Amino acid sequence: MTDLDLATTRRDIADALLTALERRHEVLDAIVDAENHDEAVTAIVELLGKSQLGAKAILDMKLDQLTKDERRKNQAELDDLNNALTFTLAERPASSGDTLDLRPFDAEADAELFAARTDELGTAGDGSGAPAGDVAAEISAAADRVDAEEAVWLVAVEGESKVGFVFGELKDGEVDLRIWIHPQYRKSGYGTAALRKSRSEMAAYFPGVPMVVRAPGA
Repeated sequence: MTDLDLATTRRDIADALLTALERRHEVLDAIVDAENHDEAVTAIVELLGKSQLGAKAILDMKLDQLTKDERRKNQAELDDLNNALTFTLAERPASSGDTLDLRPFDAEADAELFAARTDELGTAGDGSGAPAGDVAAEISAAADRVDAEEAVWLVAVEGESKVGFVFGELKDGEVDLRIWIHPQYRKSGYGTAALRKSRSEMAAYFPGVPMVVRAPGA
């Protein structure tokens, strides 16, 4: 997890906990009325306008976090994180990762998106830094690496929209992770969301292999 990703996650949780404590009676009613854990998470998200990550933290909150001392500590942490981060969840709503999905790259359906990425960066898709080659040839080579379990290419999707790529390339015992977000969808938090989602995906494809983020989401 990068420093930015960690700080963003901590701030989402701290902000959600403070809001929940301020509206504790409403939150408790929402939890009591829920049929199960997932329904309670959804109810809290809708009630407070927070991320699913924050809602789950509220449900997992220990009773000693209700004390004034713990609430002051939580507020101090939130203040520090707000000073360190230049964006809020409202400004970059996609950063929570609640609505973003990652799916495997489709050589035909996603070729246009990869071409847009290549036109902008001008480098090969394998992360080598070499000049970009023919798009069809690069996609074919990537398919060979995926078949050989040496790479994973994922498309980040929001509903019906393709917002970018997550590239994972196995090199020297590490997963070289790169994220590219289409210019149309930048500055909304998709890079952060894709990074969050990619950790579990890469762990499934490459169990036990360290993940190294070579470049932040654009």
